[in-house]
Amino acid sequence: MINFNLKEAIGILGRTPAVLISLLSGLSPTWIYNNEGGESWNPFDIVGHLTHGEKMDWIPRSKIILENGEKNTFEPFDRFAQFKDSKGKTLNDLLEEFTKLRKSNIDVLNKLNLDENDFNKKGIHPEFGKVTLKQLFSTWVAHDLSHIRQIARVMAKQYKNEIGPWGIYLPVINE
Repeated sequence: MINFNLKEAIGILGRTPAVLISLLSGLSPTWIYNNEGGESWNPFDIVGHLTHGEKMDWIPRSKIILENGEKNTFEPFDRFAQFKDSKGKTLNDLLEEFTKLRKSNIDVLNKLNLDENDFNKKGIHPEFGKVTLKQLFSTWVAHDLSHIRQIARVMAKQYKNEIGPWGIYLPVINE
């Protein structure tokens, strides 16, 4: 386990757009729009969700913590807003938008000149109650990695019926 370090966190956050572009750009609709069944998300939905988060979650909530502390509760985050926000867009549109928003958010983050005291400042999450800025930023990193993993899992499962006996060696297929 490692402790939170802003420079290292930014190292992950800054790479996410390139990872998504490399993994998803130029793929057929079969790879982009298939999910794991039911109401699960496909890669397009996941990129839309990440894009919405760049607009409504991480930086806006960090500003609430830094400017108002525990005076105001965060607005609830709509975890399904991408279904409306992404209508009429292509995957490339979303990847471009996500990349621009992420770059802008990292620029904002760097300009905040945060120190250890800032990371311990608290805000009020509508579900969890008091949370620190450090927890918010740590979650941002873990959230990115979680959704990259989710995209890989969704894509791997497209071949679940095709891989034969090798499935016993591929945990991603059985998750």
